[in-house]
Amino acid sequence: MKTILYIIQKEFKQIFRNKGMLPIIFVLPLVQLIILSNAATFEVQHIKFGYIDNDRTSTSRALIERFNASTYFDVLTHFSSENIASSEMLKGNVDVVLEIPTHFERDLQKEKHSALGVTINAIDGAAAGVENVYVTQIIQRFNQEIKVDLSQVFNQQVRPISIETIPLFWYNETLNYKTFMVPGILVLLVTMITLFLSGMNIVREKEIGTLEQINVTPIKKSQFIIGKLFPFWVIGMGLLTVGLTIAKLIFNVPMLGSLPLMYLYTSVYILVILGIGLFISNFTDTQQQAMFIAWFFTVIFILMSGLFTPIESMPKWAQIVTEFNPIKYFVEVMRMVMLKGSGFTDILPQLSKTILYAFIMNGLAVWSYKKTN
Repeated sequence: MKTILYIIQKEFKQIFRNKGMLPIIFVLPLVQLIILSNAATFEVQHIKFGYIDNDRTSTSRALIERFNASTYFDVLTHFSSENIASSEMLKGNVDVVLEIPTHFERDLQKEKHSALGVTINAIDGAAAGVENVYVTQIIQRFNQEIKVDLSQVFNQQVRPISIETIPLFWYNETLNYKTFMVPGILVLLVTMITLFLSGMNIVREKEIGTLEQINVTPIKKSQFIIGKLFPFWVIGMGLLTVGLTIAKLIFNVPMLGSLPLMYLYTSVYILVILGIGLFISNFTDTQQQAMFIAWFFTVIFILMSGLFTPIESMPKWAQIVTEFNPIKYFVEVMRMVMLKGSGFTDILPQLSKTILYAFIMNGLAVWSYKKTN
């Protein structure tokens, strides 16, 4: 036990002596959490909006005013022709163009169906879909209002029947996308920092030649590995603490569940990541190689974790592959505990798989580490 403590003490001294590693551990995660949580959003705002008003009536002007009043659209200008609007969209000066046909108001007064033309820049398909929803909602609300106005003009006794829906949003009442993203970004930071540091640390011993010196000492392989990885386990838990503090103080993310439960799962999850880092370091000779391999697998794990894209929307084969993705389970647990208030029995399936993953990865890492006396 004393041997392990001496190794741990030596590792902490080595970490804090490395001035290049300190910003990576303490500064970079905080900056990334704050920036990524604000930047990683599917909300589309400041949509550049233009229109072609061929009717030029009070009704058409009222419709344009609805878009002008929306917080999502920036109404730029009126285009005199479709060619000019197309040219401006080609230059990237406008995102959405609404074309109001001639006799728009007259057709509505006669209770005919009047078609509106909407052109959307769909280079970014996801943004175009959101923009289409915004446009549709504004037009539908305007349609309901104009029906009431026209019915009062032509027949005071006739009132259109309307059905009102009252939505109830659970777990994210304000529909704030940061509430959804911050737990996932926190998972991303804990994963990347612990994986890169643990993988590069042992490889660095190879580069400077101290690993061979340690290998010829009486230190057992288990003692060396525990002493090497334990400091990064502590750093990972510290990153979680700092991240949760920022999530609450800056982003006001609700924390409905148990903090000890989050720490319990994270403690097991970090063991998985440290095992992967050790496994990578056993087959690399330089820090650049370890960084490249770790980054390769991290990108795949992140993209297939459900952090940005719902797993249910992935192909069937991809959904099967995600069952072997440890980041997926961490993202699920963080969102379940923080936002839903889930308990131990709720996260037990994810916890069981993560414990199994930890045994397998650390077993492979220890088996592949070669120590010569």
